Formats: sequence, C-alpha cells, structure tokens
Amino acid sequence: MKPHLFRVSRTVPVALLLAVVACTKPSVPPKAPVAVTVANSTQGEAPYIVAANGVVEPLQSVAIQSQVGGVLTRVHFKEGDEVREGQVLFSIDSRPYDAALRQAQAMLARDVAQAENAKRDAERFAALVAKDYVTRSQADQATANAAALAAVVDADRATVSTQRLNLDNATIRAPITGKTGSLLVREGNLVQPGAAPPLVVINQIRPILVRFAVPDREFPQVQRYAAGRTLAARAIHSNGDGSAVPGSLSFVDNGVDSTTGTVLLKARFENGDRQLWPGQFVRVELQLFSDPAAVLVPSQAVQTSQTGTFVFTIDEKGKAVMRTVTAGRVVGDLTVIEQGLKVGERVVTDGQGKLAPGSTVAIKEAVTPRRGDAPVRDGAAGRAVDAKGGVAP
Repeated sequence: MKPHLFRVSRTVPVALLLAVVACTKPSVPPKAPVAVTVANSTQGEAPYIVAANGVVEPLQSVAIQSQVGGVLTRVHFKEGDEVREGQVLFSIDSRPYDAALRQAQAMLARDVAQAENAKRDAERFAALVAKDYVTRSQADQATANAAALAAVVDADRATVSTQRLNLDNATIRAPITGKTGSLLVREGNLVQPGAAPPLVVINQIRPILVRFAVPDREFPQVQRYAAGRTLAARAIHSNGDGSAVPGSLSFVDNGVDSTTGTVLLKARFENGDRQLWPGQFVRVELQLFSDPAAVLVPSQAVQTSQTGTFVFTIDEKGKAVMRTVTAGRVVGDLTVIEQGLKVGERVVTDGQGKLAPGSTVAIKEAVTPRRGDAPVRDGAAGRAVDAKGGVAP
C-alpha cells in the first residue's frame, strides 16, 4: 500500500501545474495608431452655380450685300480688319447712277416749269370765267391740267430721290462696328443686288454672347434668382488653362425645347481683350446665389456607405469618430456640409480606409483647406448639371 500512496502524492502537483498553465493567456499587444491626414472644417462663401456647355456667337452678324448692280471698283479695307459703323467698305461704279440722277433732276426741272405755267393758266381762267370771257368747261380743263402737271412733278421728285439713293448705295458702308471676315468678292467683279455670296460678313465681338442651355428642372431656380437682378456668369475655355471671362445673363428663351428638355439662355461678355471668339466651345457657369457662411471640408474627407454620407472626425482623445453628415454642393476642392458638422472640427482627409469608429490615430499631416477654381457643382456627389440634363463627369 505505501508504494501506491507515494505515486498518488507525486501526481497531484503535476495536475495543479497543468491547470495553472492552462488558465494563463498570452498578452495581446495594443493596436498601432492609424496614420491619417486631417484638416479643420472651415467657414466660407459657397456660390451655387449651374454649369453648362456653350457656344460663342457674335452680338450682331451682318452679311454685307450690294443694293445696286454694277462693277466693284474698290475695296476700302483688308480682310480681318476692325471697321466702325459708317466706314466705307466698297465702291461700285457710280457713273450710271450719277447720270440717271442728273437725268431725273432735269426732268424734274422741266416738269416744274410746265406745272407752274399750268397753275398760272388755271388762275387766269378762273378769273376770266367770272367775267364770262371763257366757258366753265375751259376753266375746268385748265385746272385739271395744272393738277396733272403737279402730280408729274411729285413723281419726278420721287424719281430723283430713288436715283440719289441708288447713287448713295454705290458706296457701301459698314452698318455696325465689328470685325470683317474673309473677302468673298474681289475688285472688278460684277455684283447684283442681294446676290449670293455676300461681299463680306461683319461680326460684332465686343461685346459678345455665349449661347447655352440648362435642363428644365434647373430652370425654376434660374427664374427665381434672375427676377429683378442680373445673374453673374463666367465663360471658361475648353483648352484646359482654366482662364475665365466674366459676364452676365442677358437672355432667357420663352419656352422649353421639347426635344431636349432644355431652355436656351445667353450670357453677355464685354470681351475687351478678345478672349472669346465666335464659334468657340466654352464652359459656362451661371451663379444663382451664394451662401457667405457655409461649412466647408476638403472633398476627399466626404465618404459614402450604404447608410449614407459620413466623415471621420478626431475627438479630444485622438480617436476616430464616424459622423453622419449631409453633404451639399462642391466648391472647387471643398464640399459644403449642410448638417452634421461644425466649423473648426478636425476631419480625416486621408487614411479613412484603415479606420473604424474608436480607432486611435496618429496625425501625420494637417492640411489647410483651400478653394480651387473648379465649378460649384450640384448634389452630394459633386456633379455639375450639363446642358442636356445629364451630369458632367
């Protein structure tokens, strides 16, 4: 029996040791902080802009045509010249019209003399009929003859006016101030009234217009903010250099195009430095209003999920907080936060993919939000409404 008891006594300490080892867990090292870039939400001006593609067109465009026929004897300008209203452009051989005018004037002088003589005869016959020296019929005939010759004089005067106008039209002047295009008819050619092609086309480019269209769903907003005031507009070149020309809305069409669902608008630009040229394609930004105290964050801070839009903020303990927000339009590189965030809060702009609510963060960089030159766009996703009712990329 004693050997058996000895074996039991040695087994008990081993079992106790195994139990202690089994209950002891290895220590878990703390998670490393997530490196993030942050920026403070700011307060600033946020304009609301409707963007569309547009085409530049002249304020006025005149196709110069001759009103009289004849040989084109002289061109008084060079192709592409700037011309002013009233400036002489073309001379047509005026000799036939000068001769016709002088002939009409001579006929007028002859008929005036005859009419005056007939008038005197009628006056004499009127005096003689009272004394029964002539018959009433003779007096009436004299009066009728005087009236007929007076009518001939009126017709002659009209002919003189017509011939003088023809002579004047042999010298063609610029009806508007603008820039001439290619010369389509050269000296020595015979021109006819209203013949095609025109002699030259003049475009008024200072000021100039840009034609564009907005979707009918945006039109009520345009109507609302255009009532009683002038809406500012910008034309941005499509060459990518970002240069913008300031202008204002000048025309709203009186109906919706049923085929495109858009409303035609035109903006006017002074174009003093000729940055805009007829036929160019430009991007038009029409500013409807501006919020001077909007809450703004860098657009890369705004994230989306199945539950909505959110940002990660950093609390005073250096931990990430997932904040649901209502995002509005995009202003350059910034997004307007309509609800869910205050001015001055720190938001994560880079590193969100490794974050979870409550994560400890290590701020590797703090950036200063800045406003770019990109258009203000409509919607939480930052999409600009285009001229066809879709969204710009």
